[in-house]
Amino acid sequence: MKTYLVGGAVRDRLLGRSSCDRDFVVVGATPEQMLAEGFRPVGKDFPVFLHPQGNEEYALARTERKTAPGYHGFAFNADPSVTLEQDLERRDLTINAMAEDEAGALVDPHGGKRDLDARVLRHVSPAFAEDPVRILRVARFHARFASLGFTIADETMALMRQMVKHGEVDHLVAERVWTETRKALAEPTPSAFLRALRECGALHVLFPEIDALYGVPQRAEYHPEIDTGVHNEMVVDMAARLAPGDDLIGFCAMTHDLGKALTPAHELPKHIMHEERGVAPLRALAERLRVPNEHAELGVLCCRLHLLAHRFAELRAETMLGLLEKLDAFRKPQRVEQFITVCEADKRGRLGLSDSDYPQGEMIRSVFSAACEVKAAAFVDAGLQGPAIAEAMRKERVRVVGELKKGWTQAGD
Repeated sequence: MKTYLVGGAVRDRLLGRSSCDRDFVVVGATPEQMLAEGFRPVGKDFPVFLHPQGNEEYALARTERKTAPGYHGFAFNADPSVTLEQDLERRDLTINAMAEDEAGALVDPHGGKRDLDARVLRHVSPAFAEDPVRILRVARFHARFASLGFTIADETMALMRQMVKHGEVDHLVAERVWTETRKALAEPTPSAFLRALRECGALHVLFPEIDALYGVPQRAEYHPEIDTGVHNEMVVDMAARLAPGDDLIGFCAMTHDLGKALTPAHELPKHIMHEERGVAPLRALAERLRVPNEHAELGVLCCRLHLLAHRFAELRAETMLGLLEKLDAFRKPQRVEQFITVCEADKRGRLGLSDSDYPQGEMIRSVFSAACEVKAAAFVDAGLQGPAIAEAMRKERVRVVGELKKGWTQAGD
């Protein structure tokens, strides 16, 4: 029985990056031997165990054979005779198909170190084509490593195109698509995820609402990048810059402009009411992929309200307060910063504007802070009851916000 560190921990060490993934492969063992050593079984489809002390995952070396379409259609063999090299051969990318033995010696039968040095994402073997999830994984790894100069090998992209053409992507279940997408949105360059999927044709199948944005023109004075799909890529990358690792912000950024794909041709390059038109496709996408309610709800709010944020200084005091009420900000105050971040990503996710200021954010914060100073206690003490308290509070909040806005106007003069 021999144990090897495999996958992401080996890859990240060679890249000089920290890694929280520490997965191990055990060669020459049976499930009974693992149990006798105190390991706890967790795998349903194949033997995976947790270490009795460290809780790290130890999987028996295995091979797999395609038996049906989709990513569930596999038969696994975890016989003790399966070698490390056979186990590594079933993995997706060469950079993930390396191992280290207990002495720290590298085992690299597929040139993963070479591809790391060359900054290339390359599939290990033709068996890559048997699992459509690997298309999403390659796109996700591109989102993680694009900033380091990684590209997808031509032959790997060609294979991904063939998989899409043969309908393999059609068998992906919603939960798996969302899991990979959520991870990609938390990476440094989510645009690379979208580009990789679009280049192989999978974006059209999995995210038609996003794919439809490409080629749709915008007004150059507001969007020097012109193409709405390109703008969307810039926005998700800016969101990743402003809120690193936050897939909620990333999702809202990715879906804030879906309505622009529905603008009638005679209105282009203007996009009148795109913020309202975008709600239906956003909800359709969220329902199809079973996106968490928090993501879907905030996504709809950002879609509907982001233009009000951009024009915040021009709004009447009552409309300013109304924006906060639509966000349900007084019950869910975290939404204020989340909303501001998405709107700032939208404004700065444009050609030549990546380092621009977003003063609207501070205005929204100031209005929210001022409105929060209005408390119910004062109106209760004045003898008001029930709905009259809420009505009086709102009237006072409008007044306070109006005074704040008047101060901005005078300061500007």
